[in-house]
Amino acid sequence: MRQIGSAANPRLKALRKLLHSSQERKRTGLSLLDGIHLVTAYCDNVGMPQQVAVSRSGLADPEIAALLAKIPRVEPLVLSDSLFKQLSPVTTPTGILAVVKTPRPQSVPAALDACVMLEDIQDPGNLGSILRSAAAAGMRHVLLSEHSVRAWSPRVLRAGMGAHFVINIYEFADLVEAARAFPGRVIATRQQASRSVCDADLTGGIALLFGNEGAGLSRELLSVAHEVVAIPMPGKVESINVAAAAAVCLFERVRQMRVSSKR
Repeated sequence: MRQIGSAANPRLKALRKLLHSSQERKRTGLSLLDGIHLVTAYCDNVGMPQQVAVSRSGLADPEIAALLAKIPRVEPLVLSDSLFKQLSPVTTPTGILAVVKTPRPQSVPAALDACVMLEDIQDPGNLGSILRSAAAAGMRHVLLSEHSVRAWSPRVLRAGMGAHFVINIYEFADLVEAARAFPGRVIATRQQASRSVCDADLTGGIALLFGNEGAGLSRELLSVAHEVVAIPMPGKVESINVAAAAAVCLFERVRQMRVSSKR
């Protein structure tokens, strides 16, 4: 194991740059995974990381030791606890992080079976939560508009809790073009819609559209939807955030598909 004890070490500087610079992540095609859960999810679903770093105290963690034993060909860098904290934005680091090649699917398939389309989502926590809900609900494809937050930023990765590695994420997608080309039904969500999502048919090949946290969906994207639905809210609140809205719609689809399969 290679020991790093200086903040001036070139390898540590490279890791710090990956953490803080989206341009560096784009240039190198690499992402930084922080924590046992994310590193394990990558190893289980994608493959071996390119590099692993652990804190000195992390070496004593049985779960980290077991994970390192699964990837013996990757020699870990061992950092002092104080240096490791420079690479982990969480208050209490778990003690392991990995550098991985960012999974990049090819262009959006011509014939998607079902998908989620996200227009200009800005909050990393919202995007990560939506990706996690999509994965849990069995959606295999998520399309992001050009001005959405980057899916592979550290904050989105943490919120996604491994969802990134079990679904296909298409960034910089032309959502209007994708919606027009979609072979199934395109269903947009809008607070002012008169029809409830519970009354819409969400089974089969559908594309669910969700918009920006403040502005919602653009008029252009709304115009290509086959149907516009709202989430019924009998309580005394004006709205719920986009991550909650996406979860409601995704699991309403799961419910409908279960009912349909029992008929």
